[in-house]
Amino acid sequence: MSLENAAIHSGSEVTSEPRSRRRIGVIDVLRGIALIAMAIYHFSWDLEYFHYLEPGTVGSGGWKLFARLIAGSFLFLAGFSLVLGNYPEFKARGFLIRLGKIVAAALVITVATWFAFPDAFIFFGILHSIAAASVIGLLFLRLPPVLTLAVAAAAFAAPFYLRSPVFDMPALWWVGLSETLPRSNDYVPLLPWLAPFLAGLALARIALSTGLTERMASINTRGRLARGLSFGGRHSLAVYLIHQPLLFSLVYLFALVFPAPQPDPTEGFRNNCTVTCSKTESPTLCAAFCGCTLDRLVEQDLFSALNAGQIDINTDPRIATITEQCTVDARAKE
Repeated sequence: MSLENAAIHSGSEVTSEPRSRRRIGVIDVLRGIALIAMAIYHFSWDLEYFHYLEPGTVGSGGWKLFARLIAGSFLFLAGFSLVLGNYPEFKARGFLIRLGKIVAAALVITVATWFAFPDAFIFFGILHSIAAASVIGLLFLRLPPVLTLAVAAAAFAAPFYLRSPVFDMPALWWVGLSETLPRSNDYVPLLPWLAPFLAGLALARIALSTGLTERMASINTRGRLARGLSFGGRHSLAVYLIHQPLLFSLVYLFALVFPAPQPDPTEGFRNNCTVTCSKTESPTLCAAFCGCTLDRLVEQDLFSALNAGQIDINTDPRIATITEQCTVDARAKE
């Protein structure tokens, strides 16, 4: 993550009558809170990137959970807002304009990160996921909310039961059922992340039918703090596109004046390896695998070149041989 983890709303209006609309300020406030949480996470990611935090800090433990909650909240609010803006009457023009903005922003992120971080560029992050979920969500706008919630549960559970090597090809990474997770600074595949979007959609339908949205619209959001959060929530896409380059630049400038102590490269490798491995394997296996890999890289005088970026970890046959051997050894010790 870096999380490209941000979102754009699909409308925050409640329909009381077909031609009468009131904006629900509390939805904008909630989106603004999510934006602040996202900025905190991205700032921490920047600090780790410039070595002010230990390698692997924001990709593990509570930080990892924090990132997932942020992504889930944006998707939930996007699903909720899709209903507010397009039910019972689908607004095709407004929907397509918003979708176009999201897709354009997602493409900008992909191209920018391709040049900035070619080994971990963002090919399917939060904006890509919201765009895909928004199109799929149209199929559920008029379906019973209970059915939508059931599909949301199935989407959440799918990666636990349906992973297959078939999805390991790069063209299918966006689905989320790969056995080997791709490297990316923000990876938010359709499964399981369609789940919070559909949950938000279903709960919005329930809220409309029970009058809850009218009560939400009556909540006072005129206070100074609420107005500030609402402003960010109403312009969430712009905030997303601007905030991370700004934060990254500020940390970079700070690092030029007050550089962080350079970490031990071997410990950095071990920590990053363990964090990546732990996404799919047990801590015991990961500790054995990463220790074995590091030892063999050092023994074969490959570590320095790898650390300097002179070796492509994805194509060098020597690296493939080491990882294969260490995988076998680690599984034997587990």
